[in-house]
Amino acid sequence: MAASPSRDAIIAALRTVRDPELHRDIVSLGMVKDVAVEDGRVHVQVELTTPACPLRETIERDVRAALVAIEGVRDVAVEFSANVRATAPRGGQRPVEGVRNIIAVASNKGGVGKSTVAANLAVALAKAGARVGLLDADITGPNIPTMFGFPAGVLAREPGGLRPLEKYGVKVISIGFLVPKGTPVVWRGPMIGSAVRQLLHDVPWGDLDYLVIDLPPGTSDASMSMAQEAPITGAIIVSTPQTVSLEDAMKAVTMFEKLGVPVFGIVENMSYFIAPDTGKRYDIFGHGGAREAAEELGLDFLAEIPLEIPVREGGDRGEPIVVAQPDSASARAFDALARAVAARISVLQRMAS
Repeated sequence: MAASPSRDAIIAALRTVRDPELHRDIVSLGMVKDVAVEDGRVHVQVELTTPACPLRETIERDVRAALVAIEGVRDVAVEFSANVRATAPRGGQRPVEGVRNIIAVASNKGGVGKSTVAANLAVALAKAGARVGLLDADITGPNIPTMFGFPAGVLAREPGGLRPLEKYGVKVISIGFLVPKGTPVVWRGPMIGSAVRQLLHDVPWGDLDYLVIDLPPGTSDASMSMAQEAPITGAIIVSTPQTVSLEDAMKAVTMFEKLGVPVFGIVENMSYFIAPDTGKRYDIFGHGGAREAAEELGLDFLAEIPLEIPVREGGDRGEPIVVAQPDSASARAFDALARAVAARISVLQRMAS
């Protein structure tokens, strides 16, 4: 029987395994946290930069292939952990206590499904094992309480004021928790900016890997206050395939660039419709326009979300599609979006370190 390989031999083999996105070996990146060898059995602990890593299976496969090639190795066990790094604040910004990364979900046009994308993105990240919060920054038109099944004004009569409520693994907060159903929030711009600052800094968020922020449509005080107040890691722009919607999406991209906020890419919502009775596909609002816009702007095209009736039904009854029908085309698209965004954040943090 061949002797067990040395720890040095294991480390040398792991140096041949490269992170597919960072193009460096996992040892020099500090991802290998522990190596144990006993009777030919090798145990390796690999620390990822996000629990939603889309390349986990690739890394595990490459680790196993590198180690089983060593003489004397009988078995390989790969254990994963995750350590999400924090975005560093820029000039004048104040970090949100306990929050490592802020993801802004925005559009320059209403009615494109931005809140639906924000809600399902947050839940998809939580399902992947991340600690997630969701801030409804649409002060005058809060929809997130409905999408999570919280009654309007749920905290209006409770002592202690506004606080996050948790559901589907996500800590959620919205001004809608304090406003009775049907009551309008009629505030001027400075009041909205002040409210956003309070929701960011005066709320006990706890320890979060990602705080997803559902911004109101347009280039509003909420968006500008957010970018000035806190270190936003990056923004996602939501659009539909129509030309007018894409024109507005481009304006949103320009706004974030002027505010110094990285734009992760564009999501095309309501991208296509598959008739449930015939299986025939219909491009109701056109198709592919968001991908073309992303290419024109030099941005990533992050996802195309189909138009599915269960998405609307789930939003109306407070059950996001990634929970209600996790195997649906929409849910799979949201899961892929979550992995893509988490991967981009990891790359940004590694490049900044």
